Amino acid sequence: MFSISLGDDGAQLRPLEPWQAAELLAHVDRGREFMGRYVAFPNAVHDLESSRSFLRGYAEKAMSDTGRIYGIWADGELVGGVLFRTMDVEHGTAEAGCWLEPSAVGRGLVTRAVRIIIDWAVEERGIHRVEWHVSAANEASIAVARRLGMTRDGVLRESYPHRGRRHDMEVWSVLAPEWRATSRAPAASRR
Repeated sequence: MFSISLGDDGAQLRPLEPWQAAELLAHVDRGREFMGRYVAFPNAVHDLESSRSFLRGYAEKAMSDTGRIYGIWADGELVGGVLFRTMDVEHGTAEAGCWLEPSAVGRGLVTRAVRIIIDWAVEERGIHRVEWHVSAANEASIAVARRLGMTRDGVLRESYPHRGRRHDMEVWSVLAPEWRATSRAPAASRR
């Protein structure tokens, strides 16, 4: 299995695969409440079989070229992840997303990891538009979209039912020409 360095702090990005179901479950259990504030992902991983099934679903997406999932490891422990929830290579669109447990917040891990997967999608898979869907209340995730040079396309008012209430969802995106221009800029200007 490959791993990609996320920087000088030793953090790594690696594929998450079904054989890692126990590790994913332990990770979700450590951060379930925090991660579940805005997304339903932790509800899908509640025991070993559901964790395995969740990862099998992404393995099938990878095989059909319709999605991908990667874990973020820091100090040898799974602490978060990034994914393409959807990917339509024929139409050149994908939706990226992320999650992180509380112990890894504030280290820039998600921004660094998403940069890697967007670069791969644009340069290797020919994706033209990468979207980022985020609860309007999730300031940390909105900050990631901004750091990635995304543009806020609009707000889907009360479109996402979660934990007994409806959330406004913001849609952010970056187009391939914008991504290439931003990713070739000096690192200081991308922060």
